[in-house]
Amino acid sequence: MIRPTFRRFLPLLLFVCIYALACASGLAQDEAAAPAPKEENILQTIKDGGPLIMAIWCAIIATSVTMLTLIIQNIMSLRRDRLAPPPLIQALQQTIASGNYQEAWATCHANRNYLANVLKAGLSRLGRGKEAAEDAIAEHGLREATMLRTRNSYLSVIGVVSPMIGLLGTVIGMMGAFKVLAGSGISDPRALSGKIGEVLLATASGLFIAIPAFVSYYIFRNISQMCIVHADDVVNSLLVDIPYDELGGVQIGENFSAGVPQSAAAGVRKVSIALTTNCPICSGAVTPGSNPCPHCGATLDWQT
Repeated sequence: MIRPTFRRFLPLLLFVCIYALACASGLAQDEAAAPAPKEENILQTIKDGGPLIMAIWCAIIATSVTMLTLIIQNIMSLRRDRLAPPPLIQALQQTIASGNYQEAWATCHANRNYLANVLKAGLSRLGRGKEAAEDAIAEHGLREATMLRTRNSYLSVIGVVSPMIGLLGTVIGMMGAFKVLAGSGISDPRALSGKIGEVLLATASGLFIAIPAFVSYYIFRNISQMCIVHADDVVNSLLVDIPYDELGGVQIGENFSAGVPQSAAAGVRKVSIALTTNCPICSGAVTPGSNPCPHCGATLDWQT
């Protein structure tokens, strides 16, 4: 049974495997069909090319290893349950619904993912109003999304740079081949053609890296966008029912402070001791004659 999380990555994995097998089969057929004047493996060819050719091949190997590392990291990180884990969503829903915003902030602070980082920024500005909280969410959401896309953008860089590295190795190798041709003529055309085939291997290697790098870049770009949209929807749904007007002056975060409730700062409210036993501001049940309101802290002026 294939997990739904990895099902989206199967086309990419199949493409890389089929592409690698096809290239390996093509190289094997070329080696079997080409009657080389002497048996010489790739390592010996690189060694005979000199220090500059060796440096170019080291760069090609480094880009290929980096590409595979980035692909594996993107497969592991660009998932909905990594950006917005369902257990964390359930915990935050219960905490925010009960009005424990400081506890929700502490839960986000203890987790390191897209949802927690963005929601923590919004919770820390609840006391400043809805507009300030939404601005904080948008700002930190853009920052987190940029960090996620940065790793994927390196695949595009590898796709551009690796053919250039291979072409540089081919050009340098061709310079050496024509230098030999200028010195000895074309007395041995088979050796010259074999030398040219060897230097073209650098270009083929660069293209072998560039093609899967570009394909992976566009696939992961679309996947990251879908995951970010899902996480943003979760953040907005968690904050949609928060009473911003009642949280004016509240400071949530490391320096937690309950502040002065807006209802208490509205002034003294007159209440008839004979007609009501509920606070006119928060509608909470109060004992006639008690002051202030034990629920919202409003000052009540009891009149007979």
